[in-house]
Amino acid sequence: MTRTWIRALVAAALLAFSTALAAAEPVTVDIARFAFMPKEITVAPGTTVVWVNHDETPHTVAASDHAFASKALDTDDRYEHTFADEGDVPYFCTVHPFMTGVVHVRKP
Repeated sequence: MTRTWIRALVAAALLAFSTALAAAEPVTVDIARFAFMPKEITVAPGTTVVWVNHDETPHTVAASDHAFASKALDTDDRYEHTFADEGDVPYFCTVHPFMTGVVHVRKP
């Protein structure tokens, strides 16, 4: 193979890999029966988590360290946040503080 072909193959492979990483599917957490379901999730850095309120009561999603916070979510409202850094991110509903969850952000 010529160097031009090798460079083209390497470039195509890098492009495909970076596109796959950038196009990671969002992860959904349902809010139902006054709970986050699932209560704990593990995602890779760069993943977007989407919370969807299925209750008839408004809820919020707020990081314990104040890194993010939603407005009050009515029925079928959504809130999303993209997690860039590794670590454990506990969160809760500010209206119902007994509702808690954790996003574990880990490299694959």
